[in-house]
Amino acid sequence: MDPYKYRPSSAYNTPFWTTNAGAPVFNNDSALTVGSRGPILLEDYHLVEKLANFERERIPERVVHARGASAKGFFEVTHDITHLTCADFLRAPGVQTPVIVRFSTVIHERGSPETIRDPRGFAVKFYTREGNYDLVGNNFPIFFIRDAMKFPDVIHAFKPNPKTNIQEYWRVMDFLSYHPESLNTFMLLFDDIGIPQDYRHIEGAGVHTYTLINKAGKVTYVKFHWKPTLGVKCLLEEEAIRIGGTNHSHATKDLYDSIAAGNYPEWKFYIQTMDPEDEHKFDFDPLDTSKIWPEDILPLQPVGRLVLNKNIDNFFAENEQLAFNPAHVVPGIYYSNDKMLQGRIFAYSDTHRHRLGPNYLQLPVNAPKCAHHNNHHEGSMNIIHRDEEVNYYPSRFDPVCPAERFPIPRDILSGLREQRVIEKENNFKQPGDRYRSWAPDRQDRCVHRWVEVLSDPRVTHEIRSIWVSYLTQADRSLGQKVASRINVRPTL
Repeated sequence: MDPYKYRPSSAYNTPFWTTNAGAPVFNNDSALTVGSRGPILLEDYHLVEKLANFERERIPERVVHARGASAKGFFEVTHDITHLTCADFLRAPGVQTPVIVRFSTVIHERGSPETIRDPRGFAVKFYTREGNYDLVGNNFPIFFIRDAMKFPDVIHAFKPNPKTNIQEYWRVMDFLSYHPESLNTFMLLFDDIGIPQDYRHIEGAGVHTYTLINKAGKVTYVKFHWKPTLGVKCLLEEEAIRIGGTNHSHATKDLYDSIAAGNYPEWKFYIQTMDPEDEHKFDFDPLDTSKIWPEDILPLQPVGRLVLNKNIDNFFAENEQLAFNPAHVVPGIYYSNDKMLQGRIFAYSDTHRHRLGPNYLQLPVNAPKCAHHNNHHEGSMNIIHRDEEVNYYPSRFDPVCPAERFPIPRDILSGLREQRVIEKENNFKQPGDRYRSWAPDRQDRCVHRWVEVLSDPRVTHEIRSIWVSYLTQADRSLGQKVASRINVRPTL
């Protein structure tokens, strides 16, 4: 008998209630009691099972990106980049790959409003013929810190105060005053794009530097970008307050309703590339996640398009249990020595095993759609049907052999064991250039947001002075404007 023929599915519902084991339930209204008034008997298995399932309906919330919405669709190659990568799903224009995408806010809890000033997550799972490829990024192309050692700290600073359970920006200003590289991302967060209008009008970025490898083994640094065909649209504070006050799920509803109506959102997929031999020619470290690669020097190159044309069938199964992992790459795409990326390669698998269980990759939404085989064995909630007798390697009874070797970067690594910051920090040039590129009214709104967070009574004069120093080093007029409004004297 095929053990999956009768796999639990809402498509094969019986016309009557059953237990999880399939036994008919004759009464789903009243508990089994002694007499009509009780007490309840412990032998009422259906009642116990119903309560036990109900009590376990909630899995642990994601530590970050808890609030999100997902949708399904396809990715189509539009431009040939086989000279850069041997990735099968990028093998030729016209090739389509099914995907699922999850958009999210980063910091706040699962029930929080979608109008909060916060970066947005933009994660894409490609179900390729060579396994799943997860491109896990944000709508900002950079991040506040550059070393994975500081990731728990930066999230703790942005999360609610553990004493009051309220997000308090004095904590953020305090912690990141030790990290001037964060100014570049703050200039995005405190810009007008800090509150996206909805998920259909946001950009996406892989944030990290990855590597592309072609069939000859040539390695190229790469950054990934998503550009919405609908354009980028954002909310100013007044509009965000108005929308958030009446609908905490406006972006989720907009995404769902648009797809249901046939208005399928679409993004163009671009890459920026750099020869690793050129990485020392720049005034910043290309592997630094707090730095943007300038498009005038390293232009965007078109690759494909992403179309979301199907809503998910079940929010829990295809959103809450959906798990992305930047460690999931495919032949032709690999990691770089980006310190943040290297930390995420471990952290994501670890959090999924805690939140969803050791066999989270067997959940349908996370499982690869291609044939796969290994000897990973048993464990909680293992649902793979196995009838083989050999669960070790090598074996003369099991003809399965390793796959054909695919190229990975082969650079020679040398250096001392040490814990230190990168050599090229250059923390202030890019945020200053960004500020100077804005119209005066946009600059004024950014200044107002800086003044607001630095005016918090818990932000000390020392911390204010440090931030005014950073802002002044980025742009003298920016530092002077903020300093004059918070009664701090610029030091430069």
